Amino acid sequence: MLRVILSLIFGLVIAPLGTSAQETSWPSKPIKFIVPYLPGGTTDLVARVTGEYVSKRIGQPVIIENRPGAGGNIGMNVVAKSAPDGYTIGFGAISTNALNPHIYRQMPFDPRKDFTAVSLLGYSTIVLTVDPERVPARNVPEFVAYAKAHKGVNYGTAGAGTSMHLAGAMFSQMTGTDLTHIAYKGSGPAISDMLGGHLPAMFDNLPASLPHIQSGKLRALAVAGKYRALTLPDVPTLAETGLKGYGVDPWFGVFGPAGIDPKITLRLSQAFNEALSDPEVKAKLTKSGFTPEGSTPETLAKLAATEYDRLGKVAKAAAMSAD
Repeated sequence: MLRVILSLIFGLVIAPLGTSAQETSWPSKPIKFIVPYLPGGTTDLVARVTGEYVSKRIGQPVIIENRPGAGGNIGMNVVAKSAPDGYTIGFGAISTNALNPHIYRQMPFDPRKDFTAVSLLGYSTIVLTVDPERVPARNVPEFVAYAKAHKGVNYGTAGAGTSMHLAGAMFSQMTGTDLTHIAYKGSGPAISDMLGGHLPAMFDNLPASLPHIQSGKLRALAVAGKYRALTLPDVPTLAETGLKGYGVDPWFGVFGPAGIDPKITLRLSQAFNEALSDPEVKAKLTKSGFTPEGSTPETLAKLAATEYDRLGKVAKAAAMSAD
């Protein structure tokens, strides 16, 4: 009996020690950071800049892995199906974690149940650009007139179900123009077609298009957010051009699979927040047209839930579909 009692006491004493050792051993290997889009776009840039900082902070490499396709669903599905050990995280977005379930008939995951929110990364600016060699419009009213005179004008985006697709669908609906959406597999291929004279217009995340706007190869007509972009102060918002109430501000955040240990989640969240507060990181992201902003896991989870409900109504009103 004495041996049994001593064994129980010994078990109670070492159990917490074992748990503590397991927690403090993380991370003991590289972290896989899945970006569900092609290299070269906004998400890839932000992931690499922040990932490099986080790698130094946690003492393990943060390996960026691009898994594009299906509006980000393919990559984020890999995250959702991964072991909840903190070694696989994903670059979630307004599209993958709020909009896509309302426009894809079949979803491989449920963003409300299958992820652990880690930290907000910030906001991007969507810009409406045209090919100045093919489209004479120099402002939004002129582009609307051009689109109505040339029914079915093509506009490209980085993919079906993206926030850029949402911005284009809302624009077409609010202006009464019959635009044709061309979904690319990332910003890079769409921009290439714009520069090659094969695509007249595009809704794109600003960081990818900014260099071509600054060089004059693309003409920026307006930005889709509530505020003007710091890097394009003379370009108006679409609301300022007459589309009252228009506003699309795409947000991005870090998500892991559901069930990650809260202590590991907090350590990841703190590392990303420190990255976003670093002057050098902030300068790189802000210069590219991205607005860095971190958050607690709880804040990101609440944002994703609220946006899921809001965008369901928007997608229905705009008759959006990615199938």
